[in-house]
Amino acid sequence: MAALAAGAWLIGCAVVPETGRRQFLLVTPAQEMQLGLTAFDQMKKEHPINRDPALNVMVQRVGQRIAAVAGLPNAQWEFIVFESKEVNAFCLPGGKVGVYTGILPITKDESGLATVLGHEVAHAARHHGAERMSEALLIDLGGKAVDSYVAPKDPKGQALTANAYGLGTQLLRALPHSRTQEAEADEVGLLFMARAGYDPEAAVAFWQRFADFNRRAGSATPWFLRTHPLDQQRIENLRAWMPRAKAEARPAR
Repeated sequence: MAALAAGAWLIGCAVVPETGRRQFLLVTPAQEMQLGLTAFDQMKKEHPINRDPALNVMVQRVGQRIAAVAGLPNAQWEFIVFESKEVNAFCLPGGKVGVYTGILPITKDESGLATVLGHEVAHAARHHGAERMSEALLIDLGGKAVDSYVAPKDPKGQALTANAYGLGTQLLRALPHSRTQEAEADEVGLLFMARAGYDPEAAVAFWQRFADFNRRAGSATPWFLRTHPLDQQRIENLRAWMPRAKAEARPAR
C-alpha cells in the first residue's frame, strides 16, 4: 500500500507555475476535460439560458480576453449566461464557462466580471478539479485501508472509526485544501485579468462589494467549515499580490 501511494505521488506530481505549489494529480487532463464537457452539455439542457444580446456580447468579450492568457491547451472555450438568481459563476475543465445573472449586479462592469472570470478560469487552467478528484480517490483508498484493518479487530467500533476518519479528513484535509485552491484561484485570476488588460485594482473593489453582499445575506458558518477563505482575508491577499499583478499588466488588446 505504501509503495503504491509513493509510486502514485511520483507519477501525479505537478507544480502550479504562478504559485509554486505542488499538486497531486492522478486524473489526466484529457479525463478531466471529458468530464467537464459532459457536465456542461447536461447543464445547458437543464438550466435556462439568458439571451440578452448586449449582456452576452460583454461576457463573450471579457471571457475571450481571459481565455487568451490562460494557457489551457486544447480548451474548447464556451461562455454561457444562465438565467438564475444564484450569485455565482464557474469554469468546468475544458474551458466551459457559466455565468449566473445573479452575480452581475455585483460584478457591476467589465472589470468586475474579469475578476470573476479570471478566478473561475484559473480553477480550470490549474487543474483544480483533477486535483480534487485525485485527493478524493486517495481519501477513499485510505478509508478502505482503515476499515480493513479495524473491522476484524473491532467490528463494533468499525462504524465509529469510519465516522471519525470521514470527519477528520474533511476538517483536516478536504476543507483546508479547498480554501487553498480558492486562494490560489484568486492569485492566478488576478494575474490573468492583469495580463488580459484589465486593471487589477478592480479585483479589490469587486471583493469589497461581494463582502458587503455577504454581510447583508448573513452567514453563521465558522471559518474552519468554509470551502472559501473569509472575504476580508481574500481582500488582504489581493492587496499583497497587487504589485506583481501590476508588473505583469498588459494593455487591452
